Amino acid sequence: MSSSKIPAEPSLGRMAVLDAVRLFAAVAVVLYHFTARAHDPWREGTVSSDIFPDLSSFTVFGQFGVDLFFIISGFVILMSAWGRDVSSFTTSRITRLFPGYWAAVLLTAGLLMFVWSPDDKHVALTDVGVNLTMLQTAFSVPMVDGVYWTLWFELRFYVLVGILMMFGLTGARVLAFAAIWPAAAVLADAAGAGLLSDVLIAEYAPMFAGGMALYMVARDKRNLLAWLVLVQNVALGAGWASLNTRARLMEWTTFEPPVMWCVLASLACFVLVALVTLTPVARITGSWLTTAGLLTYPLYLIHQYWGFAVIRLLSDDLPRYAVLAIAVGASLVLAWLIHRLVERPLSPLLKRGLKRAFESLAHEDGRPRTKRTPAPTRTHVDASAPEREMESASR
Repeated sequence: MSSSKIPAEPSLGRMAVLDAVRLFAAVAVVLYHFTARAHDPWREGTVSSDIFPDLSSFTVFGQFGVDLFFIISGFVILMSAWGRDVSSFTTSRITRLFPGYWAAVLLTAGLLMFVWSPDDKHVALTDVGVNLTMLQTAFSVPMVDGVYWTLWFELRFYVLVGILMMFGLTGARVLAFAAIWPAAAVLADAAGAGLLSDVLIAEYAPMFAGGMALYMVARDKRNLLAWLVLVQNVALGAGWASLNTRARLMEWTTFEPPVMWCVLASLACFVLVALVTLTPVARITGSWLTTAGLLTYPLYLIHQYWGFAVIRLLSDDLPRYAVLAIAVGASLVLAWLIHRLVERPLSPLLKRGLKRAFESLAHEDGRPRTKRTPAPTRTHVDASAPEREMESASR
């Protein structure tokens, strides 16, 4: 069976439940930070897991919400890229990522510099400036908020997808890339090739590539090669990448989870995304699902220090679970405000400006601009259509 010929089929449609899964992942990370991470926002000198000794044994696995994010990202970003050129893909990523991120950086920096800050957290104005570029990790500049570490992985993945787009997205190329890239990344890490390992995102390549393979399966469930590439990445993700998440848990918490539990958590992430993209669940709709997708990204960006500030303010006066509920609720309200007051008005403006900029660059040769003749109607799948429908689910 040829992998480069994906048979025409109706649009994949709006996978609204994927938005709910993304919100689930974000809330899992929030609960992990508030109840299991080795911070002391609840009581000076007492880590969060001491405050929630029973709950934290479950919420510690919220760190796998990041793995879940990356699998979803592999699926949605490939959907976003399919049928587009590099400039439109770049525009969509910038307009989706930066407005909410800029707001979160400035809000968190303002909190830490002028209102409240843990004793071990110091933010310099120069750090804020570099953080606004989202490239702070590349220049070894301290992050305003530690949760931004995942964005460096996302950005490198976007660059790899952009390079792949330059060669043209076909079924064969995508599947070859999704098969070779994670294997090469693991080998580079094993060989101690640090720079190459970083470029290839060795720690999480199977998660991103597994999401890409899931998208190819969703396009053609009869494609055996797509299934094989998916199985390969599930195996790599569960057997190798999950151990990186376990290492992070052992570094950032007081827990030492069994290897098998981490493997099962990784497998569960893949199964969950497969359930909402490859089964009739994908056709479930609902306005609240769309709202969930819109809040996920700003919730992830803003929750940590603002939530800690709420916890520190209230923890001496209210029961711990009441404080936890208020901290989560306050984070959700802040996320909604960022979306409503920043993302909604700024993203369209930024998109129009970038579109004009790319069009201007395309005509720098001085030739007069001419109107494009409308393209003829095609019968193949227009994967950019579901991307437009799923803009709220993409990162």
